[in-house]
Amino acid sequence: MTRFRVVDTTTRVHSAFLELVEATVESDDGQAFRRTIVRHPGAVTVVPVTEDHEHVLLVRQFRAAVGRELLEAPAGKRDVDGEPPELTGRRELEEEVAYRAGRMVLLSEAYTSPGFSDEYAYIYAALDITPLDHAHAATAEEAAMTIETVPLGRVDELIATRELIDATTIIGLLLTQRLLERGGPER
Repeated sequence: MTRFRVVDTTTRVHSAFLELVEATVESDDGQAFRRTIVRHPGAVTVVPVTEDHEHVLLVRQFRAAVGRELLEAPAGKRDVDGEPPELTGRRELEEEVAYRAGRMVLLSEAYTSPGFSDEYAYIYAALDITPLDHAHAATAEEAAMTIETVPLGRVDELIATRELIDATTIIGLLLTQRLLERGGPER
């Protein structure tokens, strides 16, 4: 089996929280090639489950990268140095849907697009949620987004009809369904 290693990197663009890096990669037989890599601080997705365990809260917001609104679980980038992923998730839940989680259950971790990016996502279910007085919109997109209560029983349909097309949201919803079908996490 051929093994590879990154032997050199050069930052080509540094913008806000992203870096575009050109990497030189070598194989163990001495062949070298270049790859362009997007460096990302990571992300957290949170699936807020209502008290009845039959609904979740999702947000519909404009995403400039795809030029349209998407229906998603609350999510955000890990842009606070040293902040644990669970705390990032709790903060995003409060900012985007104005709820506080009693419990956060880690469902999964995943690279989102490892063919070109090092973005690593943590996916949580938020249980025992309680409403706050108001959300704090940090961006124009967040100020314009809507919050939707979605029955967990409709998840398969929403995926099949492409109403849900965000990968970490789909993963989070399917794993939340499994978690709840098993009776939820131990208290």
